Amino acid sequence: MPTVAITGAGSGLGEALSYQYGKNGYKVYLLGRSDTKLQIVKNKIFLHGGDAGIILCDVSEPASVSIAFQQIPQLDVFINNAGIGIFGSIEGYRTEEIEKLLNTNVKGTILTVQSALPIVKESNGRILNIISTAGLRGKVNESIYCASKFAVRGFTESLQMELAEQPVSITAVYMGGMNTPFWENSTHVTDPSKLKGPDVVAEQIFNEDDGRKEIFVDK
Repeated sequence: MPTVAITGAGSGLGEALSYQYGKNGYKVYLLGRSDTKLQIVKNKIFLHGGDAGIILCDVSEPASVSIAFQQIPQLDVFINNAGIGIFGSIEGYRTEEIEKLLNTNVKGTILTVQSALPIVKESNGRILNIISTAGLRGKVNESIYCASKFAVRGFTESLQMELAEQPVSITAVYMGGMNTPFWENSTHVTDPSKLKGPDVVAEQIFNEDDGRKEIFVDK
């Protein structure tokens, strides 16, 4: 049975991706900080005949990431999905908000790739970095969020060159906003229900997960 590990698997796109891979024959390693949320996802995968395991992990903490990936013996696909958004004018960002956003979105991506890469190489597997269109162009009241996603884009493109001769593929995934809990506690998007649902996005990502360099999800 092929295996996939997904960070931020307890809600939103990570949850949808977990169901998508689970129903298509993958054992899913669910990584996240909330055991309660991950248990709900795991139970739903099992109800539909799939297989899943829970690994608690804070992607911004090196020790947590290292311990998490020591629990994964084999890995065909790693999906770097965990991320947060803090929005507003540049004058309003507090230092702790900047640090939290960059630690999760940038540092978290780097740390998890470092730990996942040796395992993925053993299976000639694939790594997908979920970036969003905020990594392609600047957006109003998203300066720090865009900065984090531009960083992940540069990291991903550099890895594609660095690992070009290695038995692993690196894919950058770009999509717009989705109707997920990502927007909770934010007035940045007033009506998330108008956005595309995560199930649709997850299905396209799964269908195009073939080692290509980029996946673009249309709005």
